[in-house]
Amino acid sequence: MANDFQEIEKARDLLRDAIESLKEGFALYDDDRRLLMFNQRYAEMNKGVADLLKPGLDWEILMRETARRGIYADAIGNEEQWVSDRLANGIEFIQDYELAETDGRTYLVSVHPTNLGGFVVTREDITDRKQAEAEERDGDLLIRKVLDASSAVVTMARIGDGQILYRTPAALQMFGASKFAREHYAKPEERADFVTLLLADGHVENFKLDLCNANGKIFPASISSQLIDYKGEEVIVTSIIDLTVQQEADALIRQVMEAYPAAINMTHAETGEVLFATPEIKALFGPARSSKSYYADPTERQRYLKDLREAGSLKDRRMEFVDANGRKFWAADSSRLIEFNGEEVIVSNTRDLTDELAIEEELAKQREMLFQNEKMSALGELLAGVAHELNNPLSVVVGHSLMLKDEITDPDLTARIEKISNAAERCAKIVKTFLAMARQQPSNIEDVDVAGLIATAADVVGYGTPSDGIRVVQKIPADLPPVAADADQITQVIINLIINAEQAMRSSERGDLIELSARPRFDSGMVELTVKDNGPGIPKAIRARIFEPFFTTKEVGEGTGIGLAFCHRIILSHGGQIRLDQSDSTGTCMRILLPIGAQNEFMEDEPKDSISSLLSLKALVVDDEVEVGELHAEILRREGFDVDFVSSGEEALRNLRSQNYDVFLSDLNMPGVDGRKIYQALVAEFPHMLNRTAYVTGDTMGQASQALLGESGLPHLEKPVSPLELRTLVGNLLAEGKEATDG
Repeated sequence: MANDFQEIEKARDLLRDAIESLKEGFALYDDDRRLLMFNQRYAEMNKGVADLLKPGLDWEILMRETARRGIYADAIGNEEQWVSDRLANGIEFIQDYELAETDGRTYLVSVHPTNLGGFVVTREDITDRKQAEAEERDGDLLIRKVLDASSAVVTMARIGDGQILYRTPAALQMFGASKFAREHYAKPEERADFVTLLLADGHVENFKLDLCNANGKIFPASISSQLIDYKGEEVIVTSIIDLTVQQEADALIRQVMEAYPAAINMTHAETGEVLFATPEIKALFGPARSSKSYYADPTERQRYLKDLREAGSLKDRRMEFVDANGRKFWAADSSRLIEFNGEEVIVSNTRDLTDELAIEEELAKQREMLFQNEKMSALGELLAGVAHELNNPLSVVVGHSLMLKDEITDPDLTARIEKISNAAERCAKIVKTFLAMARQQPSNIEDVDVAGLIATAADVVGYGTPSDGIRVVQKIPADLPPVAADADQITQVIINLIINAEQAMRSSERGDLIELSARPRFDSGMVELTVKDNGPGIPKAIRARIFEPFFTTKEVGEGTGIGLAFCHRIILSHGGQIRLDQSDSTGTCMRILLPIGAQNEFMEDEPKDSISSLLSLKALVVDDEVEVGELHAEILRREGFDVDFVSSGEEALRNLRSQNYDVFLSDLNMPGVDGRKIYQALVAEFPHMLNRTAYVTGDTMGQASQALLGESGLPHLEKPVSPLELRTLVGNLLAEGKEATDG
């Protein structure tokens, strides 16, 4: 008995192994309709109820759960009826029943009753096959619909007997309801040649021959055919073009193209022979027989043809051509490579870019100018900020050094103070130059002696920098007219150019001479200043950028890139020009043009009345920078004023309400009560002080400051302020106040 059990178990294992090897899903049910065994494929194909598939599962329970879970589309919303129908039919022999599930899968199901009362269920997944069949049907239907709607003349015929299997409506109209394709050919021998070529290559393109239409009229045609397999047999699909119509169309196209106002050319790709040219092409290149004569560089056509063959078409390729008059010009060529009468042909459109390039160049200049202006504006803001921060401490240094110079009698101390004073005044001038640069206008235009400017610049550079054997030579004619300029600013420009030249020669160890020269340019109303050296020169690659702000070729820490930008802005603000002379082959040559002055002697404004002649005067000074305010107060005290100094606008207004003052000097930017609030108080409460008030400020660049100075019309001084400037301002205030009182 043990052996019998072993044999039975072995048989069951063999059976399980056998059903697992099936590619179909397999399940065995007993005579009570209970599941005995199934393979993995059956579980995969019933994944919606795979969790229920266990030996002993009742068929009815499986059906009801399948319906409840919505696995089959026809059971959804109709579960009870669907189950009843399945149970009522019982188990019958079913062969290849298609079953569609809601997940989109389709199965081919077969049910086979067994001799013992049970049944076997097999499943085959035919989803892909059904989809392919549907796609094939849809494709055939789509192709037929497209062809039926097409105006093309297309036929499909058997290759053996030539029987027509399909024809488009256009083919039916052309040839009538002929049964065989051979009836379309005017000459049987031409059909024989055509079929021979088709059998050899499997396709034929643009085969020229004569055909016969439904009315028996012979006409020239071009046919293109393909040999294909259709439902197990070889057929010929042929498209036919009536060349009579094409010839008429070609004639019309040629007529239109010849009248078309565009430079269109049709040339043989290999030889360059001109096959067709519009009048525009002929007007541009003349009656040329070959397009090879169009090119300024003969090798360019070879490169052009190579690229065209690789890409098939080119759009707006820029090339240099030669027109009928021998003029070289740049043009944009758009081309396409086509086959025409069995040969490679280029169809191209050529557009003369002469005017367009001129516009592009002008736009590029405008963009560059805008770009430079934006950078210069940023530089101006930076310089204005730096100058504002330096103004107050420089005011203290300048003022006290000048006062010390008046007080000290010791020659050694006087010399030292003189050096401090000169350096401080130079710093003050540089700061004012920065502010003028930020404003984009000179601060003090007057007639200036050019020789004096150049001499001062050379002296300053010679005093402040080691020359290392570098000579600075001046060549200035005696009869040179003066220029209208701000002397400090132009001197600073020349100094910058000299220092640049010296640094370049020292770093490269090339050159030893800097030549400063000038000459009148009466034809343009200018004087030309030249700073030329025999140093290493400026590389061509960077010449266009030398006037850009912050552009420098010097090592980090050695250059800021502000120098030449500063020079450029200052010269432009004077109505002049500065440029690099690129014709000079050795060294660097910078040329500056400045307008010739009016040649009137410049008379410095004097105070309308001297301060020292006026006694018992009282002044009020307000400045939130205590050291600066005390300096201004001290200058006035030395002139005999009784001075009250306060460091806030609130204190200044309290003093004005309690005391009378002959002079009121106010800062502009202060916390709390600032220059505007002080002006508003003067208008409202102290109108008699308006012609006795002046501003002393380090910020004339801010929009608020400029608006207030313009609105009030009050005089002002820009820090740093020297004692002389302050005395002059106060003297003018007293004189105007006296005139207003007398009036």
